[in-house]
Amino acid sequence: MARYIIIGAGAVGASIGARLFENGEHVVLVARGDHYRALREHGLRFATPEGERTLPIPAIDRPEALAPGDDDVLLLATKTQDSAAALDAWAGHVRHGDRSAPVILAQNGVENERLALRRFARVYAMCVWLPATHLEPGVVQAQGSPVTGVLHLGRYPHGQDDFAHEMARTLEKSGFRAPVRPDVMRWKYAKLLSNLTNSIQALCGPEHSDEAEALYTRVRAEGIAVLDAAGIAYASREEEAPLRQLLKLQPVAGQRRGGGSSWQSLVRGTGSIETDYLNGEIVLLGRLHGVPTPVNETLQHLATAHAREHRSPATFSVAELSAHIEQNAGDAKS
Repeated sequence: MARYIIIGAGAVGASIGARLFENGEHVVLVARGDHYRALREHGLRFATPEGERTLPIPAIDRPEALAPGDDDVLLLATKTQDSAAALDAWAGHVRHGDRSAPVILAQNGVENERLALRRFARVYAMCVWLPATHLEPGVVQAQGSPVTGVLHLGRYPHGQDDFAHEMARTLEKSGFRAPVRPDVMRWKYAKLLSNLTNSIQALCGPEHSDEAEALYTRVRAEGIAVLDAAGIAYASREEEAPLRQLLKLQPVAGQRRGGGSSWQSLVRGTGSIETDYLNGEIVLLGRLHGVPTPVNETLQHLATAHAREHRSPATFSVAELSAHIEQNAGDAKS
């Protein structure tokens, strides 16, 4: 029987781990600090639209606390800025070469797979559509219904194999939709375009005004221009739509989801944020291919500064943020 080691048991990782555990799978959660201590002492308080329950999932805080197993599956769900350290820590846990453990990257952005392939032979990319919240140690909410999430899975850099299909079947039995995608990175680049607005939400809070929608459109258009210039393929919104319709956000304990992963990082005061690998990926590609990216560059700078300074989310109005972007665009032209 496979043992699923969830490295980074935050909103996404713990939600996947919880659903696997509830399906009778062997799961170990890996966490740090107060979250690890809460999991170890009290179990995971997992809340969904159906209700809340406490799950006695084993938790550890380092690889040395777990003996390697022949059927280990590593699922990395940290933020990208923590990936290299996590991958280094776990590289010695498994056998190398053809018999090495499969490593699944259940993360935003497109850099994690390259980092993993330097260290592991069997790497699988996962494009995650899973609305979840982690703001309190030991507590995770998953707001998706009627499925908890849609988890597109494929071998990296491309392809599919028996393990991908077996993993997909296990996820489907655990409350997810899990399409196997030979071109999974095309889906992850489409998710990257969606994630470009995370920094706007973190800086301004969830807002749906005309001015906010215009900024969302502008940041996405800049990302599309960069990917097109780089010759990078991405799934279209028309391709995404049928599966998006299967995943609806529902209140948990009478409350709606407050914000996405970047917003949650600022709420928790972690001191870091994944913007360098979301907006920053577009900035990098823009510089490589000669495409100006003033919107993404401004968002990257402001969001990382907010996280570093432990500032609260939603400290900007959309008008103030737009003014910063216009100033940056003007400075870039001068």
